[in-house]
Order: sequence, then C-alpha cells, then structure tokens
Amino acid sequence: MVATVKIAVLGAQGVGKSAIVRQFLYNEFSEVCVPTTARRVYLPAVVMNGHVHDLQIMDFPPITAFPVNTLQEWADVCCRGLRSVHAYILVYDICCFDSFEYIKTIRQQILETRVIGTSETPIIIVGNKRDLQRGRVIPRWNVSNLVKKTWKCGYIECSAKYNWHILLLFSELLKSVGCARCKHVHTTIRFQGALRRNRCTIM
Repeated sequence: MVATVKIAVLGAQGVGKSAIVRQFLYNEFSEVCVPTTARRVYLPAVVMNGHVHDLQIMDFPPITAFPVNTLQEWADVCCRGLRSVHAYILVYDICCFDSFEYIKTIRQQILETRVIGTSETPIIIVGNKRDLQRGRVIPRWNVSNLVKKTWKCGYIECSAKYNWHILLLFSELLKSVGCARCKHVHTTIRFQGALRRNRCTIM
C-alpha cells in the first residue's frame, strides 16, 4: 500500500460531499449548506485495526470538466492534484437526477483523459442523503447494477446527516487501493464501530 493515500472527492453543488468529509473527520454535521468554492485539503492519519494509514483527502468544488492533461490541471487552482490521486469518490444526491448525470460525465472523463494508471485507480460512487429515501429519483437496484456491473466501480449509499455508512465508505476505499491488512472478513465491522472502541482514531 502507498505511504499516503490521496483521495479526490467530487460531486455537483449541494450533494453533501463536504458534509461526508466533515462527518468522517470531525463527527459533525451542519444543516447550513455552504458551497465549496475552493479545493480543501485534509491530512488525517487513520489508525485502523492497529495499523496507521495516512490520508490526503481533497474536497474539490464542482468542476466543469476533468482536466485533460497535467498543464490544464495545474493551470486551474481548483483542479490541482486531481489527476494524481489514488482513488476517486464521486458523490451524488439520490434525490437529484442531475447530480447523478454529473458524476456519470465526470467518471467517463476520468477514464478518457487519465491515461496512466486509470484501470488501477479505484472509483467509488456514493449515493448520499439516504435519509431522504422517499425522494429517491432512480431506483437503488438500477444504480447499483449499472455501477457495479457496467462501470465496474464500487457503490455505497450513505447519510452524512446521520453518519450512516460514512466509515464504511472509507473502509471500502482503503480496501480498493490495495491495503492487504484491510481485507480481513471483520474489518468493515471493526472500522464502523472503531471510533467508539478506540480502534480507529483520526489524528
């Protein structure tokens, strides 16, 4: 596994991607939606099952298009570091069809423009706002089937508001980037309950 796992979090405005990151790092949620206008970088160290994993989580504002090359990536301050991450988290709002179309487009652009290591770079699709299930616009089975079978990506639904499946998301992400120690059959269970049992600490 790489020394520091670099993670890019992308999504349309208002899907709750920043809320997911803050819930993971600080165990907090705000009802006030503050638009992300600049790239935010977080450098937590996660102690999971007795092993330390350094993360670099980059929360990006909505981008019009994935940078096609390194020159374009570094010319736009909001996109810096986007092409060199080890994993992508693409977040959509299960109650907003347009937000799903947005991550669908971004995913395709990642595959088309990031040539080096694309096939080995995990992409996890995240359906946020699971607590608003009644407002869902696309059946869960349809999305899950498309993402897992056609796109060959990981798929998780979560609720940033109620901290549901947030830790599971990052547990699955660590597995996807090749953390051998994270592939134990009980790892997910331990990771989700780890904050309460002091087995997982954000430093």
